[in-house]
Amino acid sequence: MIDIKLLQKDFDAVSIALEKKGVNKTLLDTLKDDVIKAKFKRQSMEAIQAEQNALSSQFGSYKKEGKDIAPLKAQIDELKKNKQALEEEVRNDEEVLNDILAGIPNMPDANVPDGADEEENVLLEKIGTIREFSFEPKNHWDIGEETGIIDFARGVKLAKSRFAALSGVGARLERALTNYFLDFNRSRGFEEWYVPFMANSAALQGTGQLPKFEDDLFKVEGEDLYLIPTAEVQLTNLYSDEIVAKDDLPLLLTSYTPCFRKEAGSAGRDTRGLIRQHQFDKVELVAITTPEQSQEIFEKMVQCASDILTSLELPHQKVQLCTGDLGFSASYTVDLEVWLPGQGKYREISSISNTCDFQARRAKIRYKDGKKNILCHTLNGSSLAVGRTLVALIENHQNEDGSITIPSVLKKYM
Repeated sequence: MIDIKLLQKDFDAVSIALEKKGVNKTLLDTLKDDVIKAKFKRQSMEAIQAEQNALSSQFGSYKKEGKDIAPLKAQIDELKKNKQALEEEVRNDEEVLNDILAGIPNMPDANVPDGADEEENVLLEKIGTIREFSFEPKNHWDIGEETGIIDFARGVKLAKSRFAALSGVGARLERALTNYFLDFNRSRGFEEWYVPFMANSAALQGTGQLPKFEDDLFKVEGEDLYLIPTAEVQLTNLYSDEIVAKDDLPLLLTSYTPCFRKEAGSAGRDTRGLIRQHQFDKVELVAITTPEQSQEIFEKMVQCASDILTSLELPHQKVQLCTGDLGFSASYTVDLEVWLPGQGKYREISSISNTCDFQARRAKIRYKDGKKNILCHTLNGSSLAVGRTLVALIENHQNEDGSITIPSVLKKYM
């Protein structure tokens, strides 16, 4: 959540940044009116408090001089009454303001390139060499069905469209990738967690999925529970409403979970294959840091995910997202896109974001520095989306005879 004090201090600068992220101008104008009103009332309340303090300091001298304190007391009582009324108004106004802010995205970092959508993202680096095939490479859905390792029809029969079932080598590859990712992340200093696959509304509000993206979540009827869209929700909220010792930072966390998304708004996109499913496995990276540590840890997380792809012999590229393509909570993001020869293009396989103090303010994650409690920075990223990595393996390591070559680092997990 954006700091109310920052809005009150320099609303125009915040507004310019939010417009770059696609926030509606009318909404910003309404927000500005609410910010000005709340600021004016708070200043009036503080002025009354200052006057009350000044008058209260006169009590001692009045008594020494034998003056009648009744008029002074009446004046102070009237100020107290006025201040209490204003306090209630300020509290109500700021609650309304916070409700509006819960649906306002994070501001982009000053170094994020301007742009309207993904077409204006910036290519940072290409890693690995795209394989030249002596035959026409197939899509993963054709290979999966021909080899019997992916069964889309049975997935639909068990649930509905955008579900699939894996069998034999396909199921073992899914499990092998999950275990390999977790072991790799632990070797880079990330502590492994096993977390619930459901989250309450407070946790989802803390990381920014609620209230804005409720339509994309699967809710448990009659319960304050949702199937999680990503382990980012759980790993970040492990420390919600807590004050962490500064010496314990950074906290580096990793977890495997299935993820569940309605994919609202994706009608007609990636209707074939495993790229966009309602249920998919993912190994997540999350970091909780001081502001000074966050950039270094961000780079560490990007490198970790990239090194996994390199170890699996998968060509990929790093792309910095422009302002118009940034996620709701992200201040800046680098995507990793893996090459898919069956589709003849790069597709996102990991998105690493620094949310700065945006999530920490919502979830109340702080650290103590001397006597001060300071908001942490939180970061998150896929390391990696397991299903999409399976897709990349099948397509990049396919052979003309229909077999698939397993990368050497995975063989012990098979």
